[in-house]
Amino acid sequence: MSNKSFKLENINDIKRVFDSIDTFIFDCDGVIWRANNLIKGVKEALTLMKKNNKRTIFVTNNSTKTREEYFKKFSSFDLPIDINDIFSSAYSTAYYLRNVLDFPKDKRVYVLGTQGLIKEIEDVGVNAFGYEDNITEPFASEEDIFNEVKPDDSVGAVVVGFDMKVNYKKYSKAYTYITSNPDCHFLVTNSDITYPVQNFVLPEAGSVVAPLIAAVKNKEPVFLGKPTANMINCISQKFNLDLKRACMVGDRLDTDMVFGKNNNITTLLVLTGVTSEEALLNQDKIIPDYYIEGLNSFNQIQ
Repeated sequence: MSNKSFKLENINDIKRVFDSIDTFIFDCDGVIWRANNLIKGVKEALTLMKKNNKRTIFVTNNSTKTREEYFKKFSSFDLPIDINDIFSSAYSTAYYLRNVLDFPKDKRVYVLGTQGLIKEIEDVGVNAFGYEDNITEPFASEEDIFNEVKPDDSVGAVVVGFDMKVNYKKYSKAYTYITSNPDCHFLVTNSDITYPVQNFVLPEAGSVVAPLIAAVKNKEPVFLGKPTANMINCISQKFNLDLKRACMVGDRLDTDMVFGKNNNITTLLVLTGVTSEEALLNQDKIIPDYYIEGLNSFNQIQ
């Protein structure tokens, strides 16, 4: 199959693209690191970008961790970034609540997700709860459900993220809050159905929210992670970006490159993660603008 992606190999081509971009938006795993190992040349490439006044933003659909937790990982590699450069789907959700919805101070958010997601929401001044419903027993009793699950006008939004402790009580509360209050927002951190773990995959937030989507008939959920426009709109608003001079850098065609393509951003695929050059060239559905061996290639222009 033909492929129109342009491979950046020549130093003049690499420099031409580098000079045309003001903001590089990076996926993390497969681009910056693999698991707990920094990819060769990344520190030098990010340092080069900072030296040339390029803005660097790091996006991830993982909603389980706070930006502080991610920053600790960046810091362990001694990478030249600031905590405010990190934009996870959890933070995207929190930012959307506070800055897009202007979420009322007298309302609360019910969360199906981790403590990290709740903390990100609370850190922007929004009252979040729900973690206390992570029961340890296999099932809540019918009496427990009937006594606790009831409409609550103080709940102005339900947020669903990756939740390893999801249970029927939490689904019942979320469903009741959404359907009983027409003004209650239905938000989802990211649409990923699965995520890779070593040599297999497990359900992600898209699978967690699926039963609610099936049950709720009168309201469509709003997704806040890649590849939605909601995430890039939040990033653009926060950093006041010129998206015509921004570039999405990632290793996945179906999330990272689609994220850039859907939002009219220049796309750059790196071959240091899950997508090989062979896999790229043997498909014609998702065509990045450019592809490159890895961030290490930028170090040629020093």
